[in-house]
Amino acid sequence: MAFINNSILSIRSALFFIGYALITMFISVTGILFTSFLPFHIRGRYFVLGNAAIIFLLRICCGVKTEIRGSLPTKLPYVAMAKHQSQWETFYLQWFLFPVATVVKKELFKIPFFGWALKMMNAIGIDRSNPRAAIRQTMEQGLSRLRHNYNLLIFPEGTRTPVGVRGKYARSGSSIAIEAGVAVVPIAHNGGKIWPAKSLRIKPGTVILVIGEPIDTNGRESRELTLEVENWIESQCELIQ
Repeated sequence: MAFINNSILSIRSALFFIGYALITMFISVTGILFTSFLPFHIRGRYFVLGNAAIIFLLRICCGVKTEIRGSLPTKLPYVAMAKHQSQWETFYLQWFLFPVATVVKKELFKIPFFGWALKMMNAIGIDRSNPRAAIRQTMEQGLSRLRHNYNLLIFPEGTRTPVGVRGKYARSGSSIAIEAGVAVVPIAHNGGKIWPAKSLRIKPGTVILVIGEPIDTNGRESRELTLEVENWIESQCELIQ
């Protein structure tokens, strides 16, 4: 029975990844051809349709549902700081938080179709081999995105961590929010339990997404603000694992 269940799981996951690849190629090519000349707030809406389609495909092929606890602030823009466990949150949050610019490692831009779409979404690609330059670039471009009324999505751990593991939280998200005078929105989830990092097997189940209350950054210091965000995210992750 276990063998049969594992085989079914592998087949369902394979069907999803085939569909995911086709959606990514279609959205990337058609988006570049027909929307590249449009403003981001219009162009971006087309690209996040691909994200929504991928999330829908996850549910159809793999039985992955989403439960949202909390709500997003009505006042824009803001800096969202989220747990990074899976590929799930990269797709879901770019759609859910739109209009949003995401901070990613620049190597992702080299991936055909997927990387092209990231560029069209005005993502900020940083060079992690040069931390000082990466911090400066994140600050400059992050402030620019906020000034243009995009939200900013940052994964403060910098890389995906296994479920139950606490990575090192960078202060760049807090620093940008303080400099721009916008709120920080902490986000926790258990996406890694359903779609583990670097795994090609996706389990059926419900991803719980918890949205914290916006944190006012007026008069705050980046170190203690980051620690507050970290403690909130990690405590919520413990509750929903």
